[in-house]
Amino acid sequence: MTQTLSEIALPPPFPDHTQLPESDGTFVKNFQEHPQSLILTDSIDSTLQRLHPDGQYCIGQDCGIYWRETEPPEKGAEAPDWFYVPDVPPKLDGDIRRSYVLWREYITPVIALEFASGDGSEERDKTPLSRSETGKVTKPGKFWVYERVMRIPYYGIYQVSNGTLEVYQLVKTYYEKITPNERGHYPIDTMQVELGLWQGPFLNNPEQPWLRWWDLDGNLLLTGHEQAQQERHQKEQALQQLEQERLEKEQERQKRQQLAERLKSLTPEQLQALGIDAQMLD
Repeated sequence: MTQTLSEIALPPPFPDHTQLPESDGTFVKNFQEHPQSLILTDSIDSTLQRLHPDGQYCIGQDCGIYWRETEPPEKGAEAPDWFYVPDVPPKLDGDIRRSYVLWREYITPVIALEFASGDGSEERDKTPLSRSETGKVTKPGKFWVYERVMRIPYYGIYQVSNGTLEVYQLVKTYYEKITPNERGHYPIDTMQVELGLWQGPFLNNPEQPWLRWWDLDGNLLLTGHEQAQQERHQKEQALQQLEQERLEKEQERQKRQQLAERLKSLTPEQLQALGIDAQMLD
């Protein structure tokens, strides 16, 4: 007997970002994570707007990237502390993104960054996905997932505890560690920026190393607050310059006035001795 299409039991469709958990319930690992994400996102905003005048890109901050279906679902996701995906809408059907689902959108992030609280062993874990004879699945390491499954072109590990940074680039099948340039930065050509470490204060945090962006000429990309401070400082300098010029002109005017008054006090004979025509002072 032939079954109609409506009678055939179809497998359920792959879930989307609205049906998958947006958190695994774990705590943020250190107090530097949120300001570190903020300084990266804020400072690169104008660059990404220039690269994507249509606004088609998204940035994830400690958000899950789902790469396989599991039970529970969050076991099939990795959550980089910061990542950037080009050529995708910042919202889906008007809904704020809750996660990034690879099997729904296909475009892989250009870069994933991890802010390692410990010694970085979790972020460098290359354990592959495997299944034992009893059917138990071994949880794969982050490094392996980013390299072999998601195939993210750039992967950075910033070790917060000692302020060190290492960046990997996907070459063919495997990650190769990048050597920094003469400025100590790592060029991310796709984004037209360099990634490196900057020492200084940010928000209410004391001076310390921060992961920052530079343009390809080595100019630091500023946050909105830093740009406002710079513009205010430039305006103050311009006003100080104008005031200095005004004072100099006033001093010059006073000198000329004093000289004229002194000359007027001299006799015609004294002026003649100085080679000055008395009639020129009238």
